[in-house]
Amino acid sequence: MNTPFLLQAEAPVEVEKLSIFKLVFDPASLWIMIPLMLMLIWVIYVFVERWLAISNASKEERNFMNNIRDFIHDGKLDSAVALCKGTDSPLARMIEKGLTRIGKPLNDISTAIENTGQLEVQRLEKKLSTLATISGIAPMIGFLGTVTGMVSAFHAMASNPNNLDISMLASGIYTAMITTVGGLIVGIIAFVLYNILVSKISQLVNMLEAKSTEFMDLLHEPV
Repeated sequence: MNTPFLLQAEAPVEVEKLSIFKLVFDPASLWIMIPLMLMLIWVIYVFVERWLAISNASKEERNFMNNIRDFIHDGKLDSAVALCKGTDSPLARMIEKGLTRIGKPLNDISTAIENTGQLEVQRLEKKLSTLATISGIAPMIGFLGTVTGMVSAFHAMASNPNNLDISMLASGIYTAMITTVGGLIVGIIAFVLYNILVSKISQLVNMLEAKSTEFMDLLHEPV
């Protein structure tokens, strides 16, 4: 009886794991990834800075409007104006503008408050346009890197048709696709953070409108 042959199993081919560090700092795509990383840093900075600014602007003194009402009913307009000047908030500046217009037609007072509110909102919206721009341009920059990378890969193969290597083409393509992934990631983050800030500003605008209406109603109250 013949001894059966022992089948020797082939050793599994080790596949090199891709690391984020190697993907981001690949020399072939670094000229695209560096601008994308700078954009991401700017997006995070703007978001944090604007979030803090909007949060501070949204803070409302608990008894602010009650004190304003008491001062107006007591005829102490100077005290009301002093309270507004001592309170650093968009609401206080709007009310202060309205107080300085008391004695004029109510439409003029309302217009002055509204104009001040618009200026305050524009100040809070500063730098938000850059987030919107980056959310649109980052994927385009990433796609540009992908296209140029694939062109380079196919050009390398066309220049040496007698030594075609599928691994060279595959390596060039996955390296090029890295920039698209990076651009999409930066674009999505910028888009989400932009909309978070826009939503927060909308909430602030609603609060300012409600308080300005309360102030105008206060002027109609009998003294």
